[in-house]
Amino acid sequence: MSTNTVLYKRSYVFSFVIRLCHWLRAFAVFGLVVTGFYIAWPFLVAPDSTNVLEQGWIRLAHEVLGFILIAVTLIRVYLFFFSRSNVERRSIQDIVSPKSWVKQIKAYFWMGNAPHHGAYGPLQLMVYAGISIAAIFMCVTGLTLYANVYHFIGGMMWEPAQWVAYAMGGLDEVRKWHHYITWAFIIFVLIHVYMVIWTGIRFRNGSADAIMSGYDYHAVNVKKTDNGNHPVQHHAHQNSHSKNKGH
Repeated sequence: MSTNTVLYKRSYVFSFVIRLCHWLRAFAVFGLVVTGFYIAWPFLVAPDSTNVLEQGWIRLAHEVLGFILIAVTLIRVYLFFFSRSNVERRSIQDIVSPKSWVKQIKAYFWMGNAPHHGAYGPLQLMVYAGISIAAIFMCVTGLTLYANVYHFIGGMMWEPAQWVAYAMGGLDEVRKWHHYITWAFIIFVLIHVYMVIWTGIRFRNGSADAIMSGYDYHAVNVKKTDNGNHPVQHHAHQNSHSKNKGH
C-alpha cells in the first residue's frame, strides 16, 4: 500500500537587483499615473487661482518619478540581455515554440502545466516585452515634454525632443499619446495582479513570493511506502531554473 504526498521545492529565480527594480518601477508607475492625471486636471486649485506652488510640487514629483522610471527601464533592459543568470533569457525558447504556446493555452483551461524553460511563460514574456516597449515610449515622450518646458537639463535634449515632436505630428500629439499609453499601464497592472494571484492558486507555486523573496516553488511528489523503504521523490514537473542564481 502506498500514498503520494505533494511537497514543494524552493528554487532561486530573481536576484535582489531585479526585485528592487520591479518594486521601484511599480512605485514609479503608480506615482506617475496619480501625478500625471492631476497635472492634466488640477482639481485642487480653482481655475482662476494664481497659486501655482501646489502644481509645481506635483510636477516636481512627476519628473522625479519619471527619471526613476527611465533609470529602472535602462537597468532592466541591460539585465535581461547581459545578466550572468540566463533565467529570463531562457524564456525566449518558449515564445518561439508553437508547442509551448499550445501547452500554455491548455494550462489556462486547467489542462496540464504551463511550459517554463525560464522565468516566464510565452504569453507572459510577450506581454512583459510589450509593456517594456510601452515604458520606453513613455520615457521618450516624457523627456520630449520635459525638454520643451525645463531648459536646464532639457536643453541637452532639445534637438532630439524637437525631432520626436516633429515625427509624431507636433507637441500636442506627443502629450496625447503620453496620456493614452498611461491607460495601457493601468490595464496592465490590473491584469498583472489578477494573473499573479490566479497563477499562484492554479499551479500552487510562489508566483508572488518570487518577486518578493526571489524564490519560486514547484511541486514534488513523494511516494510513501509502508515496507520500511525510504520515500521516493518524483518531480511533478521539471523546472529547469531550480539551480540558477540571479544577477
